[in-house]
Amino acid sequence: MPSNNQNRPDDRSIRSSATIPSRRETYRNQKTRKAQKQRHAKASSKRRGCFFWTLLVIVVTLIFGGHYAYKKYISAKKAADSIYNSSNITKARDVNSTLKDGHPISVLLMGTDTGALGRTFKGRTDTMIVAVLNPEKKKMTVVSLPRDAEVAISGHEEYFPSKLNSAYEYGGSATAVKTVQKYLNVPIDFYATINMGGLEKLINAVGGVDVDPLLTFTYDGQSFEKGKKTHMNGKRALAYVRMRYDDPDGDYGRQARQRQVLTQVAFKGADLTNLINEKFLSTISKQMVTDLSFDDLVILGSKYRVATHDMQTDSLRGQGQMINGESFEVPTTEEKQRITDLLRSALNLKQASTGNTLSDSAQVDVEGN
Repeated sequence: MPSNNQNRPDDRSIRSSATIPSRRETYRNQKTRKAQKQRHAKASSKRRGCFFWTLLVIVVTLIFGGHYAYKKYISAKKAADSIYNSSNITKARDVNSTLKDGHPISVLLMGTDTGALGRTFKGRTDTMIVAVLNPEKKKMTVVSLPRDAEVAISGHEEYFPSKLNSAYEYGGSATAVKTVQKYLNVPIDFYATINMGGLEKLINAVGGVDVDPLLTFTYDGQSFEKGKKTHMNGKRALAYVRMRYDDPDGDYGRQARQRQVLTQVAFKGADLTNLINEKFLSTISKQMVTDLSFDDLVILGSKYRVATHDMQTDSLRGQGQMINGESFEVPTTEEKQRITDLLRSALNLKQASTGNTLSDSAQVDVEGN
């Protein structure tokens, strides 16, 4: 029987047929490998050098600029802490996870009469705006609500009919938030209240605002020309937003002017140079309250600023009616539904019927799309 190794060449024949390098070739190979190692070492040293200098720059920046940045951070946190005031209500949805995940949020913006034009009493809200920030769509939706809208104030339904702007007077920001939620069936995640007297100081703190007047008029010694871009300081801007009776569009015209100025203040206030400006921080801490914490504001600055790239503005409109000797604005159900649909869509929520402040239920529909 033939052996299995019959056709296999033996190891000696393989070794003898292999090419054995000469001493000269061996020397050249060793020299080449040495040169490659030297080039690699030099390149590695160069990369380490670049890294070293980059690290050095970072360290020097932190040493000399870190203290400054830290001081600004402390100032900003101190200002944020001073304006924080919990609404002390159970939110309609989990606002912490909503904010953390970067989903759309709503903020009820209110301007009070407190301190405006020399007033010192706790007044009604002169301005009520629902703003929705949607970073996913990079869009901001701003809707003005008529201050004379006929409502039943949450917790004070026995005084129906009441005006929407009296909600703040009845129970502060908490009552205003609950009333607006129930009125529109839209969740309000946060609130921010500024006194209109403070608006003048805030505008001065950011260096004024540039506005294109919507109409020509004179009010409180200040004159404005329609369409002519005007740089306004605090006093001038306050006169611009407060004029009401000479506007052919009445309070709705004033709401449009208020949206103009407030959005300009918001844009300038969000600018880094103002966020670290001592005067601005000091002013805002005295003129504003909100239930947005410092951590919330940090998230807003990092995740939600893109929402200001595109802004849609609107207003809830009603018809004037005399009820029990008082003038009210009464929107139709269709008009209220239009605004409810607009805001819920901006919040990525499913469509739902508009609210009713006389309803026994205070439940707000928060189901998402």
